[in-house]
Amino acid sequence: MKASDLLSIGELAERTGLAVSAIRFYEEKGLVHPIRNKGGQRRFLRADIRRLSFVLVAQEFGFTISEIAAQLGRLPEGRAPTKADWTRISREFRKHLDLRIERMETLRDKLDACIGCGCLSMKSCQLYNAGDAAARHGRGPRYLLGDSPDVIET
Repeated sequence: MKASDLLSIGELAERTGLAVSAIRFYEEKGLVHPIRNKGGQRRFLRADIRRLSFVLVAQEFGFTISEIAAQLGRLPEGRAPTKADWTRISREFRKHLDLRIERMETLRDKLDACIGCGCLSMKSCQLYNAGDAAARHGRGPRYLLGDSPDVIET
């Protein structure tokens, strides 16, 4: 690999639009793996432009750093990912996105009604989640997360 194939952290920041501190953060999280030159300075592969662009897009879709890291961990180190590499990752992300879309549609459809959160702060909550029955299913907005009320008591 030639030195001209490598980018400084400043060059990578300029190409990706990220702050240098953000690139260091992503490095700490294992999303990019720079090479150190003889002077100890970070040098990044050109393929890291694509990796960091993927990180930005994935974060826009609501994926966590750990979810992104898990997917990037499936990519090869030391070379640019191929179309097949990205296709494999996109299939996995599509499953997660489809599930999130389904949950968002459910939220949209139930937005004006009680979602079974257990707060009991609205009259309709007392009807929909009488006695905080949703608590039997676990924490959080149980009915929104897909649990069904056993019996709606009136």
